[in-house]
Amino acid sequence: MHIFITGATGLIGQHLCPFLTHHHSVTVLSRNPTKANVLLGHKINAVTNIEAVDFNNVDVVINLAGEPIVNKRWSDKQKSIIRDSRIELTKQISAAIAASNTPPHTFISGSAVGFYGRQGITPIDEENNKPHDEFSHQLCKDWENAALAAQSTSTRVCLLRTGIVLAKKGGALSKMLPAFKLCLGGPIANGEQGMSWIHIDDMTQLILFIIKHKNMTGPINATAPNPVSSKVFSKSLGKALSRPALIPMPELVLKLLMGEMADLLITGQYVFPQKALEHNYRFHFSDIDSALESLV
Repeated sequence: MHIFITGATGLIGQHLCPFLTHHHSVTVLSRNPTKANVLLGHKINAVTNIEAVDFNNVDVVINLAGEPIVNKRWSDKQKSIIRDSRIELTKQISAAIAASNTPPHTFISGSAVGFYGRQGITPIDEENNKPHDEFSHQLCKDWENAALAAQSTSTRVCLLRTGIVLAKKGGALSKMLPAFKLCLGGPIANGEQGMSWIHIDDMTQLILFIIKHKNMTGPINATAPNPVSSKVFSKSLGKALSRPALIPMPELVLKLLMGEMADLLITGQYVFPQKALEHNYRFHFSDIDSALESLV
């Protein structure tokens, strides 16, 4: 197959590409083709703009690009950057697919569990139709709608509602480890908010699984089947590191440090991957203890 991927040099993309290039022809969208070749190897074909891609000869599109959501405080300017980096690119891809005579049969486009907004302790799966209306929901909703514009009898659209991706290098875990290694880690606020996580190995394997299973479509929760509270996550990470994890991060301090973005950590969801389970995807890491032990 010929696979076109955006965001290939990000956390998920770097882990996914070796699996793709092993069996398929892969074209990567990158502002820096030299960097992409260094990170991903010379089997990929790196292009700098979508116009360089003939979508009539593409079988699968995997769209993972987007400005990191937690790198900077959410000023109005930063919110626009976050939105545009996801939505405008996705609109371009959808338009290119729609204009093709023989379009890709599969379009897998990124989203996040932020689609659901804060949900307290209520268990959430793909059938949930009561999202809490806040910035993360509006961002994911508009991002998903941009992808759904490509849907047709020729092209199925799969929306990856991704949780917290846990990996050895990069992502959320690398930001948490320094404090925990110094015995300064602990739960956030009251520790009861849900953390819907997924091991990087399952993240990559689930994408490959979706490519193969052509009856999967629409929203797909990319999360492990056992979400945990912040308190349980902290305890498990401390255990994996053989460190205590007792120092909580107060809500007020987080809000002072991060502003509105702190809501991502203070609130949360308990998200379940119902579609993946119904299609018999077998998670390699279904519990937080084994996931963190494998990574740290």
